[in-house]
Amino acid sequence: MTTTVLERVKMENQYAKLFEAMKIGKMTLKNRLVMAPMGTFTPMQDGTESEEGIAYYEERARGGIGMIIIGAQFLNEKTAQGGPTMSVDNNRAIPKATVLCERVHRWGAKICAQISPGTGRNGMPDIGERVPISSSENPSFYNPEMICRALSTEEIKDIMKDWAQAALFAKKAGFDAIEIHGHAGYLIDQFLSPIWNKRTDEYGGSFENRARFAVETVQTIREAVGPDMPILFRISLDHRFEGGRTIEDSMPLIELLEKAGVDALDIDAGAYETMDFIFPPSYLGDACMGYVCEEARKHVSIPLLNAGSHTPETALQLVNSGNCDFVMFGRQMIADPEFPKKLMENRREDIRPCLLCNEECIGRVFNRTTQISCTVNPQVCMEKYFQIEKTSSPQNIVVIGAGPGGLEAARVAALKGHHVTVYDKSETLGGTFGVIATGPFKKRIRDLITWYGVQLSKLNVQVNLNTEINVDDPILEAADKIFVATGAVPFVPNIPGIESSHVLGVVDAHQNGVEGEKIVVCGGGMSGCDTALELALEGKQVTIVEMLSECARDVMVINKISLMRQLAENNVTLLTDSKVVSVDETGVTIEKKDGTVELVPADTVITAFGQKPSTDFPDAVRKQYNIKTTVIGDAEKVSKAANAIHTGFYAAMAIE
Repeated sequence: MTTTVLERVKMENQYAKLFEAMKIGKMTLKNRLVMAPMGTFTPMQDGTESEEGIAYYEERARGGIGMIIIGAQFLNEKTAQGGPTMSVDNNRAIPKATVLCERVHRWGAKICAQISPGTGRNGMPDIGERVPISSSENPSFYNPEMICRALSTEEIKDIMKDWAQAALFAKKAGFDAIEIHGHAGYLIDQFLSPIWNKRTDEYGGSFENRARFAVETVQTIREAVGPDMPILFRISLDHRFEGGRTIEDSMPLIELLEKAGVDALDIDAGAYETMDFIFPPSYLGDACMGYVCEEARKHVSIPLLNAGSHTPETALQLVNSGNCDFVMFGRQMIADPEFPKKLMENRREDIRPCLLCNEECIGRVFNRTTQISCTVNPQVCMEKYFQIEKTSSPQNIVVIGAGPGGLEAARVAALKGHHVTVYDKSETLGGTFGVIATGPFKKRIRDLITWYGVQLSKLNVQVNLNTEINVDDPILEAADKIFVATGAVPFVPNIPGIESSHVLGVVDAHQNGVEGEKIVVCGGGMSGCDTALELALEGKQVTIVEMLSECARDVMVINKISLMRQLAENNVTLLTDSKVVSVDETGVTIEKKDGTVELVPADTVITAFGQKPSTDFPDAVRKQYNIKTTVIGDAEKVSKAANAIHTGFYAAMAIE
């Protein structure tokens, strides 16, 4: 009996266990990999999904995932108080939803509609009803002075009618399954949890009464869709804050949900009070919520799904343990939609890692209320418009600087078929971005730099390290296009003693290590805080001095929750409203807001006052070769990695 090449690859693949077919109810998934539900902010104002959203999901289906669970769709606009979703309360959205389902089905993936009755007390007061609804008269999460309105029993019965309509919407549109969003302290969770449910009617009080809203939801959906369409239930088993539900508290709930007819449970941890577990940043590490599976497995027999910053290795470990049946990947599927296919084909080295940075996915939603993107993948939600196509007229491209922007420009230009050469004056790829990625919580940055190196090698990009180019170099004159990605340089204020031998710049500190036990970090932005945490993890006594009223002002708000908690847990002292006035061999003299002066003892002082563009070389190149020169990333404007990578991508895509 002969075997195909693909079958042989599967047999030899250490991740083969992840590619076993597996059932949820009567539905068979082709593998154990599931795309976790994440809002996209792509639906149109009329409640239909946009072409951008459909193409986004289709690209991930094409990449080999077993099932896609789309981000939560709300029953109606009134109860939602969240972002734009498909209008599951109106049949006008069914045709576009059908297009979505069929374009996903084309690639052999299943698609599941996650539906929510609303955010409840987590709702934004300026969306939907003026006053958020909840199980009881709870304080609004975003504005604790505002007390939510408790739903009446008549309104709950109306919600059940809405559930029936939404379930029929999903079935008519062609979705394979429905997932109930009972997660993260949203409305269903507010009924389930004693901390939020203070009702005295049939929907409050006893355990069974508190679960009634969820159980009736399951029963309503089952009646609407019939016996064959799988129903999943997403639930946080461990809220991780005082007064929230614990794993032990959650076990009777999942047993009851199984009895009610739920076909699978999507389990993890967190609530809005511990929001960093809803969108886990790099500080929480890999597989940060896998721990909930072991106890859950003892209490239910239906399939379990688990998310939480998994890697292929943690996914395999979890499935092999028997404690979980499907592993969910959210932001990793945003970063690399072909991740499952690459893993199946034994191309682990080609998987572009998610940085867990939250900047361009949930960060865009939180900060800009616009559709998601990705720091490392500028094509997200722009798949139709940002297709990389081979050129029929290859050009000679010179890239100066091997930081993330230069590396992305080189990769994309080479994919388009151009001849690309990269020059960097340092010994390694990655620029400053790579140099400062020394902490354990920056492993994925190191992985990304390694990934770029592998891709450039496979694309035959010539990389010249330890090579500094000047403006008169013949290489520039001979190039058809020049990409300048020379980055930024540290900003060092004029402070007495700043040039002392025991004072290090933050980049030097990462590159060469830090001696001494008492360390003062001058500057409490993201770079300074990350450096302080890394040194504290090494056992050093660290103090951060920050002139403003708070540290980590430039850190994405969700990431900041984890960062500040870990700084506190590792005994890092934060001195805010404190200005560095001088440095000497004994330490750092600071001036506080009230004008008092204090000496902070230090063996080593690290300066992290920020960066400024290194403009001399870019300006000189533009002056001589303006028409064929593009300046990328921090060399133009100091920003975060996303700006460097995206501008590098755009520069390469702009080559005709």
